[in-house]
Amino acid sequence: MKRTWTIIGVHDVARSFSWYQTLFGQPPGSPAHDDFGQILDADGTVLLCLHQWGAHEHPSLMSAGNGQPGNGLLLFFRVDDFDPCVVRARSLVGRFEEEPRINSHTGTMEFALRDPDGYYVMVSALFR
Repeated sequence: MKRTWTIIGVHDVARSFSWYQTLFGQPPGSPAHDDFGQILDADGTVLLCLHQWGAHEHPSLMSAGNGQPGNGLLLFFRVDDFDPCVVRARSLVGRFEEEPRINSHTGTMEFALRDPDGYYVMVSALFR
């Protein structure tokens, strides 16, 4: 089995950690480190890693000023609790980038919003 660990640069790991936990309906928790945290599914699968800008000297994560955060990146998540996720998402942002709708290509409901660092986050109903 192979898994990816998507890592994004963020300004405030704890804030982003809480934001994603709320979006996914997870119980509140804290990242393991001030400069790095992993959002995990109930089975321990890594959903997303949050890395503080400038920590650990990774060249592509040195500064948000080195590029446009979110340009060329779409964070796409499939959830099995779509309707409650919409409600949680509305509590996190003032407006959606894309309101809930059926994607004509996949036939599933989806919506999009921006996270606290400006990343474009697409949430789709898990197709069954």
